[in-house]
This record gives sequence, structure tokens and C-alpha cells, in this order.
Amino acid sequence: MKEVFPGVYKEGKRLFTKSLTPGIKVYGERLLRFRGEEYREWNPRRSKLAAAILKGLKTMPIKPGSHILYLGAAQGTTVSHVSDIVGPKGLVIAVEFSPKAMKDLLIVAETRENIIPVLADANKPEEYKDYLLDIDVVYQDVAQPNQSEILLKNVQYAKPKYTMLCVKSRSIDVVKDPRQVFKEVLKELEGAGLETMEVVNLAPYEADHAMIVSKVSK
Repeated sequence: MKEVFPGVYKEGKRLFTKSLTPGIKVYGERLLRFRGEEYREWNPRRSKLAAAILKGLKTMPIKPGSHILYLGAAQGTTVSHVSDIVGPKGLVIAVEFSPKAMKDLLIVAETRENIIPVLADANKPEEYKDYLLDIDVVYQDVAQPNQSEILLKNVQYAKPKYTMLCVKSRSIDVVKDPRQVFKEVLKELEGAGLETMEVVNLAPYEADHAMIVSKVSK
């Protein structure tokens, strides 16, 4: 078991996080015991962050102790692994718009004290601004045409050090070449003062997707 980032481990071609809640599965993932500790396998076809790491991500601002604003939490699959990484001294503010998905997210949060589930529209950060204290990273996985706009709105309120944006090109433009869409999103983010650190294409795990990691200029 090799640590590739603080809190993220690799065994062969498989990725793992050390379980914050031993014995509890979130989405049917495999559990592995290693040197007295339990690790949860992290499926790159169920998590864009895992896909980015396996595709060679070099910049990982999510670390033990980090405070994360997670937009597009869904049922909590990736959120649970982020919860493992940040650990008991970290925090994940998990924003999700769908009441149906929130029901599953609440179950995940019941056993993880470092997750605060918030039922809200990521387009309206003013509705949950009171939660946004000492945020280190805004992580966004919201497949809407105005993906970059949503991120930038939340940056204004959260004032993070870094952002991680999962861009789904087909949600922005179904006709345009995904590479062109990625370039346009980068231009928009950089025009708003974000410094691009890395862009990772998520194929073959996620077609027409890219992970953009940026540093927020103060």
C-alpha cells in the first residue's frame, strides 16, 4: 500500500482511502485490511476525483484537516472519500439540490461527523453563506451549462485557497469539441483571477470530462 497523496493510497492499479468509519460501506465498495487499518476501495468510474488521481493528477489540495465546500454532493460517493481524507479534524460542507439524493447523503453523514449536508442550489451560495468559514477548497461537480459561473459565485463567498472543477463539456455545449469547451472554461476562470495549476482529462473513466485545479489569487 503506497501513499500517493496525504490520505490517498494505491495498491497496484487500485485506489483507496483509509476508512473513517471502519466496517461501514457507502456504495458497495470493497474493504481491505492492511497493517491493522481498514481501507475503502475508491472506484474511478463512480468518482471523478478518483479518476483524476489515476489519470496522473499532481496537485491535490484536499488534505487531512482541510475544510471543503463540495458542490454537487449527490448521494455522497465521492464525499465519503473526501471525508476519509480530511479526517476528524477536517470538514466537508456537502451541498446538494436534489431531495432524493439528499436522503442518501444524510445516511452517509449520520456516521461521519465531519460532513455537514446542505440542501440548497449551488447557484445561490448566499443561502448557505453562514457555513462558509475557513474554506480551503471549493470542489464542484455540477453538470449545468453555467458550471464556471457557479464556481465563481461560490468562490466570492467561500474565499478558498484552491478550486477543483469537474467540467462536463456536453452539459455546456453538445456540439462543440470538448477540448474547445475546456479552453473556454479556463479562459473564464483565469479572467476572474483564478490561476490554472492543472488540467486532467478524465477519459476513459468519464468521456468528455476534465478536472481543472486552480489557485485563487488573493
